[in-house]
Amino acid sequence: MQVIHAKQALTATGWQRDLQVEIDPSGRIATLGAQTGTATHHVDLLLPAPVNLHSHAFQRAMAGLTEARGPDPRDSFWTWRKLMYQFLDQLTPEHVEAITAMVFLEMLEAGYAGVAEFHYLHHAADGVPYANLAELSQRIVAAADSTGIGLTLLPVHYQYGGCDLRPLQGGQRRFGNDVEQFLRLREQAAKALTAADATLGVAPHSLRAVDPAGLKTVLAEAKTGPIHMHLAEQVAEVEEVSAHLNARPTEWLLNNHAVDARWCLIHCTQMTTEETIALAKTQAVAGLCPLTESNLGDGIFNGTDYLNAQGRFGMGSDSNVQISLFEELKTLEYSQRLRDRSRAALATQERSTGRVLFEGAVQGGAQAGGRNSGALRVGAWADLIALDTDTQYLCNRQGDQLLDSLIFAGAGPSSIRDVWSAGRHVVKQGRHPRRDDIICRFKRTLNQLETTL
Repeated sequence: MQVIHAKQALTATGWQRDLQVEIDPSGRIATLGAQTGTATHHVDLLLPAPVNLHSHAFQRAMAGLTEARGPDPRDSFWTWRKLMYQFLDQLTPEHVEAITAMVFLEMLEAGYAGVAEFHYLHHAADGVPYANLAELSQRIVAAADSTGIGLTLLPVHYQYGGCDLRPLQGGQRRFGNDVEQFLRLREQAAKALTAADATLGVAPHSLRAVDPAGLKTVLAEAKTGPIHMHLAEQVAEVEEVSAHLNARPTEWLLNNHAVDARWCLIHCTQMTTEETIALAKTQAVAGLCPLTESNLGDGIFNGTDYLNAQGRFGMGSDSNVQISLFEELKTLEYSQRLRDRSRAALATQERSTGRVLFEGAVQGGAQAGGRNSGALRVGAWADLIALDTDTQYLCNRQGDQLLDSLIFAGAGPSSIRDVWSAGRHVVKQGRHPRRDDIICRFKRTLNQLETTL
């Protein structure tokens, strides 16, 4: 039995001082209460650790390679996507596993205890399936097992190059399956999940890449687990869907499917006020990735209206151009301030900005990941972050001001000391125990990849 004594802790019922947390051998929180006995760990600040709800792990290896101006004078998401296709043509299963392990290590050291991997890289470079249809899904699972991160595996159904049902071309061929083949792939991927806290979901890629009939069939077969989908990320996407389905993406989805708490809709940066409020009412999670959305010029999520309508949200690192929980949270808030020329845009009378952001991300991430976590409470997985507060930035901070200082004073990343994922002590004194080996393998992989895109 692991026993943690925390000077301060944020629990499901609010802030508590001198809290004792016992973790049972299965990795769940067994008790919460006043300190009574000898602890195995003493920490300054204990927080619930969130799930990173949206990741494309392989894209981490191309971070920094697409920041030069290309031949198109209007560089955009769509020109970036072409470069991404060129990069992924090189990736072998061994590369994918090495890159993913690096990404999962970085997430753990950044304070994430779990990840929902939106996995759409399925086949060889020529689009031919591997002999093992779920080869690359199994590589994702292997990376999760080797790092100890909690995994929600989301095999992605990707069938068409657009709403006009054009065939997949170039790099897209590595993603593609018809419905029957995709369901076989998902079934085989499920067999690779062996960890007690692992979860299987499903991810129809988008309304551009899956037709209405295919979406209906996939959802009918995936009767349990989370459902994730890209939705309303780009203006061109909204225009294409509107032209072919006679409705905007959010409007069409809400009118044609029973969107509920199983769903996580990613980005949603191109929604009207009416769509924003309608999505909030479904109890689905808006999967926000502010650093990637900023990097790709996606747009700004309407967070103020969404949260005022009691909408649920969580944070993802998407393209993994940077993996930083606290930077994601800060960027979300600052985007609202810049758009509206305001301050404390997402705060309430009862909770500071940092508290709203952090609790929302933890609760929404757990829901989107289908993971029994999201708060310090008895029976939940012991997904925990321990932070040092005896620093020049945090030494006199308590309660909500601690969260505000972690996020807005830049004190968060350097303050993380320990992370537990389902009771697995995966970060100790700020480092993952397999850090050196995983970084060495990642560097070997980068040295094998062509960096001129």
